[in-house]
Amino acid sequence: MIESRELKTMDEMEQIQGLERKVWGIDTIPTHQTLTAVKNGGIMVGAYDGKQLVGFSYGFAGFHHGKSYLCSHMLGIDDAYRSKGIGEMLKQKQREMAIEKGYDRMQWTYDPLETRNAYLNLTKLNGICDTYLENCYGEMQDGFNKGLPSDRFEIHWHLTSPHVVEKQLPNIESAVSLSTLTFNNAGLPIFVADEITELTEDAYSMAVPKDFQGLKAASQELAMDWRLQTRKQFQNLFKAGYVAVHLKSHENYGEYIFVKKDTLDLGGDQ
Repeated sequence: MIESRELKTMDEMEQIQGLERKVWGIDTIPTHQTLTAVKNGGIMVGAYDGKQLVGFSYGFAGFHHGKSYLCSHMLGIDDAYRSKGIGEMLKQKQREMAIEKGYDRMQWTYDPLETRNAYLNLTKLNGICDTYLENCYGEMQDGFNKGLPSDRFEIHWHLTSPHVVEKQLPNIESAVSLSTLTFNNAGLPIFVADEITELTEDAYSMAVPKDFQGLKAASQELAMDWRLQTRKQFQNLFKAGYVAVHLKSHENYGEYIFVKKDTLDLGGDQ
C-alpha cells in the first residue's frame, strides 16, 4: 500500500537526497535549500511503501507578473515502482496541499518527446501547455538528457478551474494531423511534416515516438531530427494561439492534441 504525505524535517530531506541519487545519478539539491523552501511556501511530498521512500515531488514558490504560483521543480520515482500510478498520486497530493496554502496555479517543465510524462501531465492531470522553452537547462549530462538540447514544455496546471476539476476536454476526434509517422528499415520512427500553410482548424494532432529514450540509444542523429522538427511545429502552434491539452497513447507512438486556448475554461486565469 503506497501512501503519500508532506515532508518537513531534515531527516526527510536527507531521504530525498538518497532517492535523487538513485533516480538520476547526479549531484543532489542541498538539504538546507529544500528545508528552507518547505518552510517558506514550498511543498515536498513523499510516497512511501511502508518506511521506504519510493517517490517524491518537490515544488517551491514562484512569482510572475504580480501573481504567485507553485513551481513544481522535481518529480522522481524509484525505477522498481514505475507505472504504478505513483506520479499521479504525488501530483494530486501536491495539488491538494497547494490549494490549502493559497495557490491556484502550479507549473513545471518536461521534455515534450517523453510520452510517459506527457500522458500524466496532460491526459491524467488536465494540465495545458502553450510555452516552448528551447534548451531550457543547457547541455545536461545525465543519462536521460545527454546529447540533445534540453527543450521543454512548460505545463500550467490551473488547480481550481473547471478544466481541471471537471476534467473538461474539447472535441478532439476531428483533430487535423500535422505530421505523418513512418518507419525506416531499422524500424525506427521518422518525422514527416504535413503540408499545412495556415493554422485555422479547431484542433490539430501530432505524432511523437512512444519510446524516445530507445530511439535516442539507437540513433542520436534521428533523435536530434525529431527534436528540431517538432520544436518548429510546437512553436508554430503556440504562436497561433493553440495549447497542448491531451496525449493519446497508441501501440508504438503518442499523439498530441492541440486546441485554441480561448476555448478552455481556466477559471478566468488565461
